Amino acid sequence: MRVVLFGGTGMVGQGVLRECLLAPDVTEVVSVSRRPLKQQHVKLHEVIAPDLAKLDPADPALANLDACFFCLGVSSVGMSEVEYSRITYELTLSIANVLVSTSPGLTFVFVSGAGTDGTEHGRTMWARVKGRAENALQRVGFRATYAFRPGLIIPLHGIRSATEWYNTVYVLLRPLVPIIRRLAPDRVTTTEQVGRAMLAVARDGYGKPVLEVPDINSL
Repeated sequence: MRVVLFGGTGMVGQGVLRECLLAPDVTEVVSVSRRPLKQQHVKLHEVIAPDLAKLDPADPALANLDACFFCLGVSSVGMSEVEYSRITYELTLSIANVLVSTSPGLTFVFVSGAGTDGTEHGRTMWARVKGRAENALQRVGFRATYAFRPGLIIPLHGIRSATEWYNTVYVLLRPLVPIIRRLAPDRVTTTEQVGRAMLAVARDGYGKPVLEVPDINSL
């Protein structure tokens, strides 16, 4: 498989990248980001795009792709709905529309979040916007589109979040993680499980378009 990864510098993206580079059936990972990744690999091809809203459809790196793992995202804390929508909805759809023109047969996997509002009319701003993005992506026209809704994600293998407060919270919660996983296994996953589950749906599909934590962990 040739796959394209957006958000490879973030915590989830780092986990997905690791699993892609380890997977024998992934021949190339095209990482599209604003800044270079901090690693090199024979299977890794980087595309540096200062403005992700202006991807070049003629770029041969974006042609003949089998899957897109879209891990790009920001926290909604302190943002207005207009600002959050500009990144979470408008930028996502802009990139998706480029990819459907270059690789219409790919499987698009979008990292959403637990509690996303698929009705688009709930009271929580971020959940409405994520739900709007999920629904719009289903209409773009890819071979298949899946939304992943992880809850608490435990970073493994030395991976760190680009959001410093998340790292701080995780350090504080680390002693409690075994208890949390035992009491609420359907709310906790890991960067490794998310990455492996994304590869699984890219290979074999899944029975429904929205995957919650139990779906991710079972894959």
